[in-house]
Amino acid sequence: MVGSLEGVRVLELARYQAGPRGGMILSDLGAEVIKIEKIGGEETRRSEPVVRGQSVYFSVYNRGKKSLCLDMRTERGKEVFAALVPTADIVLQNFRPGVMEKMGFGYDRLCQLKKDIILVSVSGFGQYGPYRDRPAFDPLGQAMAGLMDLTGKPVGRPLGAATSLVDRYTSLHATIGTLAALRHRDRTGEGQVVDCCLLDSGFTMVEIPLSYYLATGQEGGEAGRPPYKAKDGHVVISASGREMASRLMQIATGDENAKAEGYTSRVGQDDPRKVAVAKWCEQNTVDHIVSTLLAAEIPVAPVKTIPQAAEDPHLWEREMLVKMPDAVAGEMYLPGAAIKMSKTPGRVGHVPTPGEHTDEVLSSLLGYDRPTLDELRQAKVIA
Repeated sequence: MVGSLEGVRVLELARYQAGPRGGMILSDLGAEVIKIEKIGGEETRRSEPVVRGQSVYFSVYNRGKKSLCLDMRTERGKEVFAALVPTADIVLQNFRPGVMEKMGFGYDRLCQLKKDIILVSVSGFGQYGPYRDRPAFDPLGQAMAGLMDLTGKPVGRPLGAATSLVDRYTSLHATIGTLAALRHRDRTGEGQVVDCCLLDSGFTMVEIPLSYYLATGQEGGEAGRPPYKAKDGHVVISASGREMASRLMQIATGDENAKAEGYTSRVGQDDPRKVAVAKWCEQNTVDHIVSTLLAAEIPVAPVKTIPQAAEDPHLWEREMLVKMPDAVAGEMYLPGAAIKMSKTPGRVGHVPTPGEHTDEVLSSLLGYDRPTLDELRQAKVIA
């Protein structure tokens, strides 16, 4: 089966996570993503954690792509890239604003090379705004959006997420913007710039508290919600709505007439109803709590460790982890395609070695013959 984006070609000039993860999703959906790296490969190929010489970090966000090693600091390297642009539908980059222009490949220049090109720009603070020129990584997006403060309210200090949530949100926004831009191009013949950034994505994660504060001048609306402690672990309970919350109160208190007027999972930890639930949980095992509440159709889940999550049969049945052969590590467990499609299912490809597809791409797309490739390689323009 062909993918939904079969025939779409992406030139990716992106490193780290937010940009490459967007390219990964496009690849999952069937696009040909050509990752253009510096000679020897981009720096995250050496990022921890490493398994048998292969970076898990790099592998997760770059599987399924083609690798072209090209020195774009050289004039000949720029000529090669300029020749590739007309063959592509999308250029995906995550340099700071202005870097593409300094390289000679701002949007105006790209449009001269191909009038309907789509430029997807991922950055820390966007292509305009007072912070546009600042460097940024995921924690800054969490911090400046208020997400760290909100997450840490229950423990009395700012607390960052254990994983790069803002990077992941930004990659999704970039993907959605790319798909919308492709649709617009197919209807009108026009390309455009898609501008996504970490701070904007961070703001979308705290949109309810922001809106509430601007309307009332008070903090509220949402806060971090710690799990409940059980005899042998922790559980998360999400009783939403009066009827569901009342069923939870009846189970926790043993009073079949208990009501939960005004109770939500967001009430304070010292709310007597939440205290009652906490006491009941402490007296029972995780399995008992989960089975009891599921029988009452109350959303509940155990808090799993990473090893426990890795062994979850649901994850494997839905192919959210797949075993792939790897040229460096022998084999790797990589994330599967999260978007399940009945007619055009996602595909997961192997992790490319540095420059694995250089000759293939340049010969098939630009018609370079062996002497030309050898000469460029000897000049250290390609690898």
